Parts: sequence; C-alpha cells; structure tokens
Amino acid sequence: MLSNRIQELRKAKKISQRKLAKDMNLAPSTIAMYEVGKRKPDSDTLQKLASYFNTSVDYLLARTKEPRPADKIKEAISNDPELLAFWDKLLERKDLQLLFKQTKDMTPEGVQQIIRIIQVIEKEEKNSP
Repeated sequence: MLSNRIQELRKAKKISQRKLAKDMNLAPSTIAMYEVGKRKPDSDTLQKLASYFNTSVDYLLARTKEPRPADKIKEAISNDPELLAFWDKLLERKDLQLLFKQTKDMTPEGVQQIIRIIQVIEKEEKNSP
C-alpha cells in the first residue's frame, strides 16, 4: 500500500516527515496525510517520490516487491560484459527504451522484420561517405 511504502522508505532513510516535506517542497501535513492514507500524491509528486527514494513508482504503488528492478536485472546479467554494456546504454537512452516498448508485444516474426530493417539501415550507413 502506498501509505506504508512512503513511511517505510522515509524511515529507512532516517528522515522525519518534516525533512521529506521540505525536500519535496510540500507541507509536512501533506506527507502525514500520505502516510495515513488520507491523501494520495498526484502523478508528478509520485514520480518525484520515486526519484527521491531511488525506487520505482510500481514499488511505491505496491505493484511489485522489488524496490529497484533495474538493479536486480543488472545483477543477473553482470557476468556478460556485452549484455551489461547494452543494459547501461538502454537505461540512458530514451530512444532505445521507446523502441523496446514499441516492439514488446510484437510476434517473433514482426521482431525479425524490424531487425532486418535495422540491418539494411546499418548497411546503408556504413556505405555512405
């Protein structure tokens, strides 16, 4: 539950409601209301809270038990330097993230077609002056 997660993360960081409120540019009473479940943050504030606590919005909303899923993935691929380098690049490039989001529901055949198109573009780029 969101209220529990905010309180849990705040306490783990060993900060008061007042400190969190100041850092988030909110009233202390707003943080208190979040923590007792009488008020919910808007989407922008939810994003800011996730960034502040270095976690995902999904974790704050209790959609996952994993506070930082990207860390878990990075740990799982740490023995493959090429895959690890790709993961780091994926995390920093919004265009690559969009590409993966657009293709995640495609059939394997559709993905293969996209790969062929990319290979044609790569070949053209290599051959251009």
